[in-house]
Amino acid sequence: MGAGSVNPRVSFVSVFPLDFVSPGVSPGSPRATLARLRSLAREVHGQGRGWTLLAVAAGWFLVLGLRFVVPALLPIITEDFPVSNAAAGAAITLLWITYALVQFPAGALVDRLGERRLLAASTVAASVGLVGYALSPTFAVFLLATALFGFGSGLYGPPRGTVLSRTFPDTDGVAFGSVLAAGSIGAALLPVAAIVVADAVGWRVALGATIPGFLLVTVALYRVVPGAGRSVRADGGTISLRKRAGAVRRAIAGRGVVLAVVGATLMLFIFQGLTAFYTTYLVEVKGLTEGTAGVLFGLLFVSGAVWQSLGGGFADRYGHGSILSVVALSGMVPLALLPFVSGLLPLALVAVFIGVRLSMAPITNAYIVSLLPANVRGTAWGLLRTGFFTVGAFGSTVVGAMADRGLFAEAFFLLAGLSVVAGLVYLFLPAREQVAD
Repeated sequence: MGAGSVNPRVSFVSVFPLDFVSPGVSPGSPRATLARLRSLAREVHGQGRGWTLLAVAAGWFLVLGLRFVVPALLPIITEDFPVSNAAAGAAITLLWITYALVQFPAGALVDRLGERRLLAASTVAASVGLVGYALSPTFAVFLLATALFGFGSGLYGPPRGTVLSRTFPDTDGVAFGSVLAAGSIGAALLPVAAIVVADAVGWRVALGATIPGFLLVTVALYRVVPGAGRSVRADGGTISLRKRAGAVRRAIAGRGVVLAVVGATLMLFIFQGLTAFYTTYLVEVKGLTEGTAGVLFGLLFVSGAVWQSLGGGFADRYGHGSILSVVALSGMVPLALLPFVSGLLPLALVAVFIGVRLSMAPITNAYIVSLLPANVRGTAWGLLRTGFFTVGAFGSTVVGAMADRGLFAEAFFLLAGLSVVAGLVYLFLPAREQVAD
């Protein structure tokens, strides 16, 4: 079967390569499945790399989880700071804009300093932002803390991607899927926990209570993440700025990279618009309590974690473009249905199906990073992330502005339409092997 084709009879077992199975064992048997999983685990965790994967995943659990705690707490935060939906949406946009703008310099620093220092610096800087949240007396200070946390968490993305690609060259899809699934679990659990704590002792304490976790992860990252590999400072620092800029330009101009970035930008715009006001919509329009809305918000990410853990394997076997297109096109349905659904169980089912779209992240990351030359990989990856996160960040502003005009339903229809556009873009994504050749 070609890399870009899709077998309608896909099973969980068939995602894993057949050469993981011992001779004489039926490929479809439970024993074969267990053998594949054991072999895959040895590959991912061998040579001490498991500690690196665990530390990076723990950091992403906190970094991503906290970025979604703020949207989940918006109904409570706006009780202290009475602002419009548009202003609240702008605060979320600020979080993602500062996150986006630091991607390029962070990527360039990866090529100069290595991943270990950048990852540890990210969690320290994010902790400073959390201190600002805990002490913020006004909405202006809240916005400053938001910018600080966005800056700190933004340092994490580029080194996370390059260290996984460098440490797990043959199983990058699984490594990316595992780490991003940990982030989705954080995004599922931490907002719910924050809502419970905020109801009891206030949202400032809920955010500040996570600071010790960030500091512990900082120590772990600095101790177990390997030092800079050969790809870092491969030019010895002597390459001219013009030559480096030319190398980066050539790296990001390929058809595969361009199409993947366009699709990722659309999907991120949709995701930011959806998650920034998902709990607000469930409370204000669907009449749910803040606690119930938080549980549904978490359910979305639990579903996403499951699909992220599987998505990389499916894409490695059946083609990145095909799987991404299926994810985007199928993601249109729950968005279009959300305004018409009521009742706890139907809304829970919609949340589960919305979570499928989170599987695009590990697939897209593994696809793009693998196509970038090693000597400018950090810089190029950071530049691309700055681009698609900056555009995507305005999704929350658009949805917030439409909500203020009573157009919440129309906002979800817009996001559904953009999912279709992304799905069509992904149909033209070339197979990674063809681009590499």
